[in-house]
Amino acid sequence: MRVDSEIKLGFKDVLFRPKRSTLKSRSQVSIERTFTFKNSGYTWTGVPVIAANMDTVGTFEMAEALAEHKCLTAVHKHYSVEQWNAFLSNRDESFFDHVMISTGTSESDFAKVSQVIKANPSLKFICIDVANGYSEHFADFVQRARDTFQDKTIVAGNVVTGEMVEELLLRGADIIKVGIGPGSVCTTRVKTGVGYPQLSATIESADAAHGLGGHVVSDGGCTCAGDVAKAFGGGADFVMIGGMFAGHDESGGETVERDGKMYRQFYGMSSSTAMDKHSGGVANYRASEGKTVEVPYRGPVANTILDVLGGVRSTCTYVGASQLKELSKRTTFIRVQEQENNVYGKE
Repeated sequence: MRVDSEIKLGFKDVLFRPKRSTLKSRSQVSIERTFTFKNSGYTWTGVPVIAANMDTVGTFEMAEALAEHKCLTAVHKHYSVEQWNAFLSNRDESFFDHVMISTGTSESDFAKVSQVIKANPSLKFICIDVANGYSEHFADFVQRARDTFQDKTIVAGNVVTGEMVEELLLRGADIIKVGIGPGSVCTTRVKTGVGYPQLSATIESADAAHGLGGHVVSDGGCTCAGDVAKAFGGGADFVMIGGMFAGHDESGGETVERDGKMYRQFYGMSSSTAMDKHSGGVANYRASEGKTVEVPYRGPVANTILDVLGGVRSTCTYVGASQLKELSKRTTFIRVQEQENNVYGKE
């Protein structure tokens, strides 16, 4: 047993220190990035925000909406091959730059993703997603996917430490998904005691990935546009969003009315709700590691994505970054104990 006593930070623990800037307006800031991925060799240009692969977020409808803003959606893994084929038929080639097919690591998962890609070879991204990215089985699956889908860009996770980031990149992944337990409907930290504060996980994982020519996506923990900017400032190449994209017209989950107000269901993919829906219930050898909540109905997701991207642009103007790719180089975080004054309540 050992104790690492070095302080680790979450998004709530820091603020950006502003710096002198020559920018006159946030409209001058470019938030598009261009990346060439380590193992697929594919060069991608877009806005590096990703809707999470949860069935109450990563829907086909969400993919259509976010593609309009050049963002990505990691579509959840529970659509059938037939549904995928119908959704992708007659799509413009540019649409495939903004959609990821998600998969687990079972034989049936591999068979399904293989069928979808065979029918839709223009798909460019595969998101291999498990709760615990530290198993040898997971690393072997990433290697198998790379050997099979040599020209596809592979996103793999979740992990939170540099050594596993490096392992997955060497096994064939291009983008490593970083985050254990930070999500608003994730209870892994409570049920297992395992986790890592998200900002420190992002900083350390990005450092490891960039040293090998790889990339990272910070997955989870963002509660507002400022947190998205902090993830980018901490070195994330992409930021994945769940709860902030829940509750919209394009989100999944049942709509309910309570006391004259509309809500939509939002739940973690390791929750009993998700496992009852997709896996016949929670297996007796494990615990549910997610919760189910009802979030206020928020209308079209376009308003939220514009708010998020506008916030990131504003961050860039405060630190003098004319392009998103400059933000991490212009970032100095200061430790704080207070984020905002809530004397009149939270907005």
